[in-house]
Amino acid sequence: MRSWQPFAEIETLRQQLDKVFDQRATARDHSEAAWMPALELVDAGDNFVLKAQLPGIDPKDIDVQVTREAISISGERRYENTHEKSGCVRSEFRYGKFHRVLPLPAHIQNDSVQAEYKDGILTLTLPKVTEARNKVVKINLAEIAGASTNPAWGQANHQ
Repeated sequence: MRSWQPFAEIETLRQQLDKVFDQRATARDHSEAAWMPALELVDAGDNFVLKAQLPGIDPKDIDVQVTREAISISGERRYENTHEKSGCVRSEFRYGKFHRVLPLPAHIQNDSVQAEYKDGILTLTLPKVTEARNKVVKINLAEIAGASTNPAWGQANHQ
């Protein structure tokens, strides 16, 4: 009777998965290896800041469309047919077209978006509409000193 060897089975599964991913990455038809750029959205107070990782892509191959509710980024990382000449043995790069749509958590002023593309990172500064910005409300604690007799207890002063 053979004992169960979980680590050996995990290693076998890992090897099988590696083989599947290797076959996919080295597919002759590079449109098969679709990819999506990584995105990062940060709430920076009056703005959202969206960063997209787009290494190796010419800015003219990137299309950015902005509505008040969402951002659409599409483009293409073009395959350079130099691998046959250079003797490339393995490539894990992803080529082809991509399209990402990111819904925003609040409306933005889409006519005031600023863009920067540096070192393969697209950075969009997305100003929020005035209504969506954090509004500070000051609570006047002096007015609640007589809370039990004051019917207007707890009213806020808006500034």
